[in-house]
Amino acid sequence: MYVLPLEKLWHAQKEPVVILLGWAGSKDRHLAKYSSIYNEQGCITLRYTAPWKTVFFSESFGCKGLSTTAQQLLDLLFDYEVENNPILFHVFSNGGFMLYRYIVELLHSHKQFSTLCVVGTVVDSAPGARNVKGSLRALDVILAPNTNVVLRYFLLALFFCMVFILRIVLYPLTKYFHRNHYDAMLGDPSSWPQLYLYSKADKVITQTDVLGMVWARQLKGVQVESVDFTTSAHVSHFRDFPEQYSDRCLAFLTHCLQSEAEGQRKRHLSVPSKNMR
Repeated sequence: MYVLPLEKLWHAQKEPVVILLGWAGSKDRHLAKYSSIYNEQGCITLRYTAPWKTVFFSESFGCKGLSTTAQQLLDLLFDYEVENNPILFHVFSNGGFMLYRYIVELLHSHKQFSTLCVVGTVVDSAPGARNVKGSLRALDVILAPNTNVVLRYFLLALFFCMVFILRIVLYPLTKYFHRNHYDAMLGDPSSWPQLYLYSKADKVITQTDVLGMVWARQLKGVQVESVDFTTSAHVSHFRDFPEQYSDRCLAFLTHCLQSEAEGQRKRHLSVPSKNMR
């Protein structure tokens, strides 16, 4: 097992906080498996999954309920008194990415949150652009186990009509009121490193959409890594390749911590001491 040298990197000051944002329909037991990757290395982890109704319907209608949730999650860091710890986000599918979009906006617009030390982001099976077919597949997976057949197909039809009209036909107009998460994050001002984990076999999120975001981030000078797991299905990379997945996530976290530590040293050296004045 890969061992993360946290004490060496941070001189035993602050352990990293990893915030996991689950995919729509995921349960806490699902995210707990990912948390264990970081918990075993001494990290603090927080897990949250936005309600699927909010992800699929409220966001499609242009409601910004996830913005309030984003603020509440960031407030927790201050409630738990870990606001000075290095922070890594681990984001799953569009459900997690939609929430992450609002978190990023707050990190760059809210005075209190702008002081948080975000060192990097892992993005698993996201983001996807206006892929109606993939979104329908994802919603159907959520509805199938516990929903009446008639209601299930009604909700799928409602979602299709809503997305097709508001997010495709009328999007040239509605984007001025509420841009979708993909377009909004193309202009993400964040500079911390990012790792994108995807698969060309994913039938929900296309590799074209993922690589489009990777390219956009690289154009802004952001350090970006991407890994194609080739054969794994949507949000199934860890299940199919547990060792490779864990190693890549921990190696990325190590890189992020090293980069931040080096940045702190440079900032410290650039500040003139009183004895030099």
